[in-house]
Amino acid sequence: MSRLGFLLDSDSCIGCHACTVACKSEHDVALGVNRTWVKYIEKGSFPDVSRHFSVMRCNHCDDAPCIEICPTNALYRADNGVVDFNDSHCIGCKACMNACPYDAIYINPETNTANKCNFCNHRIEQGLEPSCVVVCPTHAISVADLDDPLDPVTSIIAREDVTVRAPEQNTKPKVYYRGADAASLDPLRTAIAPDGLIWADTTADHPTVPPVAGRPDARTTYTTAHTMTWRAKVSGYLVTKGVAAGMMLVAALLVATGHGELGSVSVMAPIVAGVFLAITGVLLVADLKQPLRFHYLLTRSNSRSWLVKGAYILMAFAVCVGISGIGGLMNMAGLVEFMVLPTCAGAIATAGYTAFLFAQCEGRDLWQTRLLGPTLLSQAVLAGAAGFAIADVFGDIGNPIAVRWLLVGACGVTAALIAAEVTSAHEPHVRVAVSEMTAGAYRGKFRVGVVGGVAIPALLTALAMIVGSGTATVLTAIAGVFALVGMWFYEDAFVRAGQSVPLS
Repeated sequence: MSRLGFLLDSDSCIGCHACTVACKSEHDVALGVNRTWVKYIEKGSFPDVSRHFSVMRCNHCDDAPCIEICPTNALYRADNGVVDFNDSHCIGCKACMNACPYDAIYINPETNTANKCNFCNHRIEQGLEPSCVVVCPTHAISVADLDDPLDPVTSIIAREDVTVRAPEQNTKPKVYYRGADAASLDPLRTAIAPDGLIWADTTADHPTVPPVAGRPDARTTYTTAHTMTWRAKVSGYLVTKGVAAGMMLVAALLVATGHGELGSVSVMAPIVAGVFLAITGVLLVADLKQPLRFHYLLTRSNSRSWLVKGAYILMAFAVCVGISGIGGLMNMAGLVEFMVLPTCAGAIATAGYTAFLFAQCEGRDLWQTRLLGPTLLSQAVLAGAAGFAIADVFGDIGNPIAVRWLLVGACGVTAALIAAEVTSAHEPHVRVAVSEMTAGAYRGKFRVGVVGGVAIPALLTALAMIVGSGTATVLTAIAGVFALVGMWFYEDAFVRAGQSVPLS
């Protein structure tokens, strides 16, 4: 079967939106979302002004990150190379939206499932052309059989100077542009001016370059909106699973180094970890647009997706926590000791697997950092030490001084990792995201996360070690509360800033 692609001739496009209207009519696309749309940009200053049009849509990539991350195989590759989707398999996790570097996927507000351009595959199967091709008055949209060198459109792609969007992502897109202005295809080179768009009201969901990114090359005068997909629930999940993993890691460290009593630590830590694992599960299911389909992660699972791998990791860790807790409650020291290594392995995997999940989100370059894994592990230890510090107010945790040293040390390592991330040299997308996190819309949350979640806990804990006595317990518990609250603010700034960079 042939591999199909598109040739979009921007030199011929007149910006009439016939393709957008035909697509909406063909697929009954809801208001406010688009499978295909036309982006307008303007360059120059009066009287030397030019307007450029570019059709935006799914690129049907040969190496499609949306297919790899989709946990239920709702996105798949058809025999003709088209990236198609199955509504009945989609759980609405929105991972594909962050994996796509082209802003091509949206959540259908009527079905709560992920939709996008599917090349009008139902028409292709009947020997018809896609609806956008049929209605285009200037033949600016053409279908190419990329496996047929004699295909006239493929011949144009082969011999002329065509380009693709975001080639640096290496997704091997199969939508080619002829005559497109480079600024039209690079969202970091255009911005929506203060007086807004033509024919549309601007909203917070319209992609544009943040002010901290510098002066754009062109003005965006018409485009479509793209809603941020992962928000507070995902930020919360990063904290709750960090607490669960951290409690078990810190418990193991205390017992292994002789600073914790096996009985008290092996009961309290699994109980707290179990509660936070349950909260993690609730947050993950609640964030789905189709929460009743959450079991598809297991029954229709895509083994390449880190959403699926993460689900199995969480379940395995929950089993380890449960067995450890039973051993502690029944005073079965041998069982608890036997479970130490698998539980620690599960805790490390639980804390760190999100780094691999975020790495599959090809559209969010901030999340591709190699420091994310170490940061998540450091934060888990910080969260576990904070949990033990708070628990010290209510019962025996073993040696509280060891917990305080762990808390201070984790604060120091976490601060160093965050500092390394925000001060390193970055490529443009990451630079914009870091600027948005540290100096833009999310600077308040970032500062609360760093100051309230790292600096203040470290200072309070250091003070507690100087003061000693009962006051130290209270000070360290307060430090633990600051650490956990601050961690959520930092995670929320990181998650949102990663999605703040426009992709279309």
